[in-house]
Amino acid sequence: MTCQPHPKRPHTTVVLAMSADGKIADARRSPVLFGSPHDKAHLERQVALADAVLGGAGTLRTGGTAMRVLDPDLLDERQSRGKPPQPVQIVASGSGKIDPDLPFFQQPIPRWLVSTQAGATLWRDRPGFDRLLVAEGSDREIDWAIALAAMAELGIERLAVLGGGQLVGSLLSADVLDELWLTVCPLLVGGMAAPTPVDGEGLLATEAKRLELLDVRQVEGELFLHYRLKRKTE
Repeated sequence: MTCQPHPKRPHTTVVLAMSADGKIADARRSPVLFGSPHDKAHLERQVALADAVLGGAGTLRTGGTAMRVLDPDLLDERQSRGKPPQPVQIVASGSGKIDPDLPFFQQPIPRWLVSTQAGATLWRDRPGFDRLLVAEGSDREIDWAIALAAMAELGIERLAVLGGGQLVGSLLSADVLDELWLTVCPLLVGGMAAPTPVDGEGLLATEAKRLELLDVRQVEGELFLHYRLKRKTE
């Protein structure tokens, strides 16, 4: 499916756990989660609230699997809202170069790929993704305004973004983020090569996005911070 611009887009929420020094993984990008069981339960709830989950190909290559809803109560809540058991799992990859042998492709979940023309071509004649979304901008990279508008046309109203930092940075630059849930975990990682919640080229201080703190909770040693992105008109 080649995506066309559309004025609507999903409500988009980033959900990430990070160390106290702002890292979402170590310098080797090891697939070790920072968060406690409390954070995992929080993450599963946010996934259960979403119509779709968006993640970068790098994050998928590291972890190998999708975050599914397994809690019976959350599954019942989704059923009561008329939702399918699992949200759509959407992988973002401009190149489309993803190992088809990853466990992700064996999980009982709906899978979409958002990519460029070249990336989607790699998957047109092979199984793996239920839907291919082509959202290519003039720079031959993924155009997020086009991609999210296409998701809205396909019924995605709430989108949870689970990383990584490069993907979040791209979405932030495109000004298509609405909320962030950040769990601050009580550990220090350090390292210039360790990824942060927002990687990429970054923004100048004069262009920095402003946040409104909606909620803060402490559960044992972790802080759960809930922010809303402020728009320039506010």
